Amino acid sequence: MAARTSQTTMFSSALFNFDHLESNVQQHLKKVYASLSVGMLSAALGAYAHTLTGIGEWFILTTLASIGLMIWLGSTRYTKESEGTRMGIFAGFTFTSGISLGPLIDIVMNIDESIVSTALAGTAVIFICFTMASLLWKDRVFLYMGGFLMSSLTLLTLGGLINVFFRSEAFFNVYIYGALFLFSAFVLFDTQLIVEKRRKGDQDYIWHSVDLFIDAIQIFRTLLIILAKKSKDSRKKSSK
Repeated sequence: MAARTSQTTMFSSALFNFDHLESNVQQHLKKVYASLSVGMLSAALGAYAHTLTGIGEWFILTTLASIGLMIWLGSTRYTKESEGTRMGIFAGFTFTSGISLGPLIDIVMNIDESIVSTALAGTAVIFICFTMASLLWKDRVFLYMGGFLMSSLTLLTLGGLINVFFRSEAFFNVYIYGALFLFSAFVLFDTQLIVEKRRKGDQDYIWHSVDLFIDAIQIFRTLLIILAKKSKDSRKKSSK
């Protein structure tokens, strides 16, 4: 029993061994994930605000507001003095992003309320697993995926726009599963990119958390759509 406990302890310490990351990088990552946690909470409040007010129905306006706040954050220089202001802008960006997500959540809850919690759990599992894989991988191999991921995202976006006119269910399936794969891979890429940026002196943890926030929200969005579609398909089959 003692031997098994010792083996488990050794496995855990090896699994979560980040000694290859410098102490300043580890401290920076703690700030990034703390900022990301604030962003996710703010997004949840935004989605809840939609359920109370229906403001998310103004989807175009809330999306434009979200993009505008992100541009404002990116154009504001990071300093210790501007930290509070930039965190406020970041909270506004994530809040409006949550509002924009509200109408989709409404649609999904009308199909099956349990889908939202399942999608949240799935997002957490995917994000944590891919983050750990990226941090534990000592080589910078995931950084080489940048060109492929951006090209794939561009092609997928163009394909999605074209499919608005053709409405092919087969292509839609390719699109939504492709988006899930891409944004999961972006977690690997963005995590290692943040580490490299900090090593080169970039301390802007608030802006770094924006990339991870977008990845997480897109994973959640695609899981909502996939699970809702599966639920609808299963209901159609059972009703026949």
